[in-house]
Amino acid sequence: MFKRMLVILIALSLCAVLLPGQAAAKPGVAADSAILMELSTGRVLYEKNAADPKRIASITKIMTAIIAIESGKMDETVTVSKNAIYTEGSSIYLKEGEEIPLADLVYGLMLRSGNDAAVAIAEHVGGSEEGFTHLMNEKAAWLGMQNSHFDNPHGLDTESHHSSAYDMALLTRYAMKNDTFRKISGTKTYKADSKRYAWGNKNKMLTRYYEHSTGGKTGYTKKAGRTLVSTAEKDGMELVVVTINDPDDWRDHKNLFEWGFDEYRLTKLKQPETGTSIIYPLTDKEKKAAHSVTYMLKQQEHQQQIGTDVYYLDKTRIGSVPIYTVPEEPTLAGTVKQVFDEVAGVRLW
Repeated sequence: MFKRMLVILIALSLCAVLLPGQAAAKPGVAADSAILMELSTGRVLYEKNAADPKRIASITKIMTAIIAIESGKMDETVTVSKNAIYTEGSSIYLKEGEEIPLADLVYGLMLRSGNDAAVAIAEHVGGSEEGFTHLMNEKAAWLGMQNSHFDNPHGLDTESHHSSAYDMALLTRYAMKNDTFRKISGTKTYKADSKRYAWGNKNKMLTRYYEHSTGGKTGYTKKAGRTLVSTAEKDGMELVVVTINDPDDWRDHKNLFEWGFDEYRLTKLKQPETGTSIIYPLTDKEKKAAHSVTYMLKQQEHQQQIGTDVYYLDKTRIGSVPIYTVPEEPTLAGTVKQVFDEVAGVRLW
């Protein structure tokens, strides 16, 4: 026999208008598009035209890096092609025919934004640039990047190569769950074991401007303008900022991080009757507005999961936790009786 359980529906009802003095004003940004997202939950804390497809320049290389890392070929040696060394734009100055570990190329890609490294990676992992861009678009579709299309592994401008601030935040959130990507993204300097290469990271949020920075990627073309993805962690909460075509990106990223860390805290929401909980970034006002609604379910036997606690912020579902039945503790007498009955081939109840 199983105990009766409750399904608890937690709804967080928020006031639409904040009274003066209750919250700091959202910072303005110079970017065409921008987003601030909390990484563990994916909650968007700030956005400006975040779904608009835009040219994205070298922040494209976040996708290139995570595909290379997930390929399982990081210990393999890459032979650099003539096609790779003649790629225009930023370079780590590879030589035709040289052999270099894929891992070193990914560091050169992320720290120095080498377009030659991007092509060498693509040719080794995907068989060709075209094959690799197919992998990029497959990954984008799988991640739900609905406003993205990749034509190349480096981000040089084409008419159909684009993404959005929201999509790039989704990608970064996914990539930062990978320990190798996280390590590379957060590396300030790197010296390759293989040869003559030593690189410093171009991301000044990491190396100069923000003490809580954990990584990111820079980008620039004349048509795309300055693009930047950066991540930062403070008091156990990690945020990502993406800006596209932002002439003041370092300042905007720092201001968005500071606003996000000041206004939001990771908060544990718990339903005491069932014991379920989720952790979600909330402002102080949102915490005070939380309330719960309880619904009874009919008892169901022979079934482990009998319900779900669903958590809401206003009308938006923000998380759910399954509820499981807990069987009653068997008594010694009952266990002995069951054993003897089964040995005799007879069940008495």
